[in-house]
Amino acid sequence: MSGHSKWSTIKRKKGAEDAKRGKIFTRLARDITSAAREGGADENSNPKLKLAILKAKAGNMPKDNIERAMARGSGKGGEGETLDEFTLEGYGLDGVAFLVDIITDNKNRSLAEVKYVFNRAGGALASAGSVAWQFEQKGAIMVGGDKLDFDALFMIAAEAGADDVVDEDGAISVWTPREAFGAVEDALNQAGYQIEDSELRWIAKNETEVAIDKALANMKLMSDMEELDDVQAVASNLAINDEVVAAFESA
Repeated sequence: MSGHSKWSTIKRKKGAEDAKRGKIFTRLARDITSAAREGGADENSNPKLKLAILKAKAGNMPKDNIERAMARGSGKGGEGETLDEFTLEGYGLDGVAFLVDIITDNKNRSLAEVKYVFNRAGGALASAGSVAWQFEQKGAIMVGGDKLDFDALFMIAAEAGADDVVDEDGAISVWTPREAFGAVEDALNQAGYQIEDSELRWIAKNETEVAIDKALANMKLMSDMEELDDVQAVASNLAINDEVVAAFESA
C-alpha cells in the first residue's frame, strides 16, 4: 500500500489547486447524484450518500448544489440526467496497470477521453478483466485533527476491523477490508475523531517497480487522467518510493 499512500499524500498537497479550478464540484455533484440514485435521498439510511455529502461540505460545495445533485439522483430534479458508473482498465509505460473509475452522462465521450490520455502517454486501454485481478478494494479513512494519539486511534480502528493504520505527514490513514469499512468509520465517528475523507479505493496486490523516468511518466499519466471531468478515481500498481516522489515534486 506504500505507493498508493505516497500518491495520496501528493494529491492532498495539490488539493487546494484542484479546488480553485472548480472541477471538484462537478465530481462531488456526480458522486451525490449517483449515491442518491442507488440508495435513495435519505442520507441517514444511505451510507454512500452520507459520505458523498460530507465530502462535498468539506470541499465547501454550496448547499443548493448539494440539494440539486440529490434531487437529480432521486428523480426529482427534472433535468433528465442519466449517469453511468463503470471502471476502465489500461496499461501505462513498462506494463504499469491502471484502473479508472468513471461516472458520466456520456459513455462514448468518457471512453474517448480516457483512451486519448492513455495513448498520448504511450499506454493503452486494456480489455475488461485483464487488469482488475491485480487489485482489491479497500476502505480508506483519513483522520485529521491536532495532537492525535496514534496508539489510541490504532486500537479503536483495529478492534472495529481495520487492517492497517499509517501516519502520513501528520494525517492518519486507516485502511480496512471492504466489508469492515462502515464499521470502522462508525467506530471512529463515535470516538469523536475528525474524518476528513472516506471512500473505497482500488489497491494493488503487488506493485511494479520501473526506472525513475518511466515512474515519472506514469505519475504524469495518472495526474492527467485525474484531470478529466468524468474520472472519479485512478489507481495504479506503480511502486512510488521517496526518490520518485522527490523527482516528481521537483519536475
